[in-house]
Amino acid sequence: MAQARKQQLPRIVVIGGGTGLSVMLRGLKEKPLDITAIVTVADDGGSSGILRSELQMPPPGDIRNVLIALADVEPLLSDVLKYRFNSGTGLAGHSLGNLMLAAMTDITGDFVSGVRMLSKVLAVRGRVLPAAGEAIVLKGETVDGTIITGESNIPKAGQAIKRVFIEPPDVEPLEEAVEAIREADAILIGPGSLYTSIIPNLLVPKLAQSIVESCAIKMFVCNVMTQPGETDDYTVSDHLEAVQRHIGHQLFDYVIVNDGEIPEQVQQKYAEMGAKAVHLDLDEMQRRGYKVIADKLVMFRTYLRHDAEKLSHHIYQLVENWMERKR
Repeated sequence: MAQARKQQLPRIVVIGGGTGLSVMLRGLKEKPLDITAIVTVADDGGSSGILRSELQMPPPGDIRNVLIALADVEPLLSDVLKYRFNSGTGLAGHSLGNLMLAAMTDITGDFVSGVRMLSKVLAVRGRVLPAAGEAIVLKGETVDGTIITGESNIPKAGQAIKRVFIEPPDVEPLEEAVEAIREADAILIGPGSLYTSIIPNLLVPKLAQSIVESCAIKMFVCNVMTQPGETDDYTVSDHLEAVQRHIGHQLFDYVIVNDGEIPEQVQQKYAEMGAKAVHLDLDEMQRRGYKVIADKLVMFRTYLRHDAEKLSHHIYQLVENWMERKR
């Protein structure tokens, strides 16, 4: 009976990486949705980069964050998985969750099986899939023609990004990921670092093609703030233009954006880091045919984050309305 109910839930595929995706998924998992998260494997910095290099495995960091976000576990276990060692030869800088994924990969023989096994241990609500079964190398080209190698190096280039691309360019996606997109009622992309978390997934050829061909409702959640070295001075439409430039298609039906005011002191804090609020150029968005959902979607603690409850409410409403029209 439970399996039958699950099959009737709207099937949503969420694609991205980074902190923004994890925050959003904490809200979405409370909705009656069948969630599949497809997560980038381009990370090469920090603990993920070390494990990727030394163990020849895909980087676990973004996957770990998504697993924790979707896990149905006690808060203490969540904190344990996020715990990062501060000392110890070989241990310093590593999070326990990353090491567990490395161990599961070794035990099961491959990364995808390791993710699947840890998902069961953590009682994850939904499925978490890497965009590909192998690590990909992300490269960027700046406006002056310089080529930068490595996801962690691209924002440090000091030049505006013209494009990013992956090696190998013909990397095969997981068949499960392609199948999830084909069967999806809704596809949601973002939030996250535009050039280093979102677009790398869309550069996996068969993934992008499956999204283009899908009849699902397609939504984009725009970042609240610009990201230094990636999206300096970008408007909302600039984010969408970058996706379209890389994929060759206007993918999205709906764009979800924040239009709530950000306190002056918070803006000043971000300005010191070279970031500012992403400007909503509504007229340009509508001219391009996007439907825009705008609301006060941010909350501030140490950093600005999407309000997961309000954001997931808007997403669920769009999916529900879409399902009603299909019936």
